[in-house]
Amino acid sequence: MRTAVLAASLAVALTAGPLAAPVPAAPPPAAARTTTGPDAEALTAALAGIPDADTTAALVRVGGTDGSWRGSAGVHDLESGREADPDARFRAGSTTKVVTAAVVLQLAAEGRVDLNRPVQHYLPTLLTSRFEPITVRQLLNHTSGIQPGEGFADPYAHRFDTLPPRQVVASAVAKGPEFRPGERQHYLNINYTVLGLLIEKVTGQSYASEATRRVLRPAGMRDTYFPGTDPRILGPHNRGYQAMEQPDGTTRLVDVTEWNQADRWAAGDMISTTADLERLLDRLFRGRIVPRPQLREMFTVPRVEGAVMSAGLQRFPYEGRVYWIKSGARYGYSTAIAATRDLSRTLVYSVNDTNAKDESMNPAAERIVRAALN
Repeated sequence: MRTAVLAASLAVALTAGPLAAPVPAAPPPAAARTTTGPDAEALTAALAGIPDADTTAALVRVGGTDGSWRGSAGVHDLESGREADPDARFRAGSTTKVVTAAVVLQLAAEGRVDLNRPVQHYLPTLLTSRFEPITVRQLLNHTSGIQPGEGFADPYAHRFDTLPPRQVVASAVAKGPEFRPGERQHYLNINYTVLGLLIEKVTGQSYASEATRRVLRPAGMRDTYFPGTDPRILGPHNRGYQAMEQPDGTTRLVDVTEWNQADRWAAGDMISTTADLERLLDRLFRGRIVPRPQLREMFTVPRVEGAVMSAGLQRFPYEGRVYWIKSGARYGYSTAIAATRDLSRTLVYSVNDTNAKDESMNPAAERIVRAALN
């Protein structure tokens, strides 16, 4: 499973090799610097050469009080080779966790959830007696000790099948705990799948309806939604591709745009746009989504050796600044959001990554991060 630790990804050497599949030529990157601040030249250079073997399209928004920059490159699809839609929707992956954390923290502000209370209090039949009490906060910051749930052995072959979240949780529970709650931090989707069940139990409403009402609408995220079991991306979108090895040993790009992601649910099933994710960062960090006392949880890393994750975000020191980030990846799409606490610099990107579930960072994404955060 790909980790969400961007700092570690930047530190490792990238090993993605060339693919055998031909990639059509595309128009040059479209870019416009609207104010001073971000390095437009470096950002434009970061998008040069797309599409290539690793990336078929890239959408970038840099903002904040320092200034803003917008850019896009690549193709809408490999067949037509037409220019990528800069306003396209895409699978936002684990940036969904930011929304889920915000809903839980709102419920905490309302007194309906106690972050120090065991999740077993709210979902008494979910975990077995093998598990010690796990607080809601430990789920939020990935120190619960719950192991990952099982997925399909061949995800592509089952891309149109539904794996219900409760089945994923049941398979995780059957494994027993990985470590005692609070002992260490292990970033896993399962923590936020359980939080999705918690939200539904406490509110009596579906996760999608609560997340939409409490976060998406107040943030002005008009092009963001939760597809559930629908494998399509509704509305304008650029096609996603995955490099797959063929029986003869060659590699070709396979269209993976349509995919039922229901098993990722509250941990990674959101479809969004770069503009909407930028709005989320702005409203959230200004305290307009989560009340400020509870918002502190999103900027607090647990005192556990090696911990970097907070409630929904990750602390990422880079070039003398501290950014709070969240990355996400689904087949065909890699996404990240980042912002300083004072919103002096923000970054949102989505790249159509031909190996999005690889452990190493997409080369175009690495170039974008280095250019945007310098």
